[in-house]
Amino acid sequence: MSMREDISTPRRTKEIIQRHGFSFKKSLGQNFLIDQNILGKIVGSAGLDASKAALEIGPGIGALTEKLAEVSSKVVAIEIDQRLIPILDEVLEPYPHVKVVHGDVLKLDLKELFAEEFEADTRVSVVANLPYYVTTPILMKLLEEHLPLENIVVMIQKEVAERMAASPGGKDYGSLSIAVQYFSEPELVCIVPHTVFIPQPNVDSAVIRLKVRKEPPVHVENEAFFFMLVQAAFAQRRKTIANNLKSRFFAKEGREELERLLAEAEIEPSRRAETLSIEEFARLSNIFYRQGLQ
Repeated sequence: MSMREDISTPRRTKEIIQRHGFSFKKSLGQNFLIDQNILGKIVGSAGLDASKAALEIGPGIGALTEKLAEVSSKVVAIEIDQRLIPILDEVLEPYPHVKVVHGDVLKLDLKELFAEEFEADTRVSVVANLPYYVTTPILMKLLEEHLPLENIVVMIQKEVAERMAASPGGKDYGSLSIAVQYFSEPELVCIVPHTVFIPQPNVDSAVIRLKVRKEPPVHVENEAFFFMLVQAAFAQRRKTIANNLKSRFFAKEGREELERLLAEAEIEPSRRAETLSIEEFARLSNIFYRQGLQ
């Protein structure tokens, strides 16, 4: 056991921030976690061990990074805020297998980063306390680029986590649920009160684990078209699937053609998008795609 106090304790967090004269930038969504139990849950649900590695996004002052370093073979942490780099270098000095990369995860070539930083056979999980304002673009980039990932365990806004894990039929279920569930199996790990952060955000958070699928649960003939059709189906939630798809894919006189294709997919025109399963969306997307609709 090291005699150093963990970075995540409120006292050490405040001490590091004050000593470096660090001020929080609202524009970067900076909220540092100061709760040992929740950090333990995040790291535990990633299933890391000495043969596995972690990619962290937005390490802040290294509270989660430190915990990841204790259980994994290597940690690569991507931090956008230049002011945090010297702080991270200092607090993570005891962990030679941690590498901090200064950059914007949305602009980095992640395939190249994986090739350079991780051994080809190492299983890697993303573990992060993500800034709320870029949660969805970051997660979709991680999933859509088909990176060799095992799990993605992230702390995000509670409402967004609920939407990602939602089943058909409820108000939370939408195009985000389908996109996330196409690439992964989501599971809510725990709800996190806003009181365990410095500074405190206005909303509660949740930890969600996305177990990355080796194969999607459905066959789609064109991935981009499938996601476009799903988006179109949810364009106006109150409208029926027929009305939403008609305004996107058909001219005024296309009603009969639309109903014929819906019948072929065995989907009632009066249903709303939120009642359709991912299997039904896949079936519909393949039928539309084969018709040459765009």
